[in-house]
Amino acid sequence: MNYIFNATKRETQQDTDVEVLESTNEPHRIILHNDDVNTFDWVIECLVKICRHTPLQAEQCAMIVHYKGKCDVKSGEMKELKPMCSALLDKGLSAEIV
Repeated sequence: MNYIFNATKRETQQDTDVEVLESTNEPHRIILHNDDVNTFDWVIECLVKICRHTPLQAEQCAMIVHYKGKCDVKSGEMKELKPMCSALLDKGLSAEIV
């Protein structure tokens, strides 16, 4: 473990890294992955109902997922994204929070 010394206190490098990550406050994201099971219409319907996308936005996300393999479909606080991601999984979609 590396130690960092300054005039007033001693702290570990690990503690410093955690403080930096916590201070950035970057939002989490739901990533939707492509599969060979769900139809475009089903994916669009799920994104509209669960993630509150417009139909056009949901269609664009579905196209990106189809051609690129995955797409960020929602970003925000973990407490907001967890139930959305769970609902997408319950509907048979492949999703994760990063």
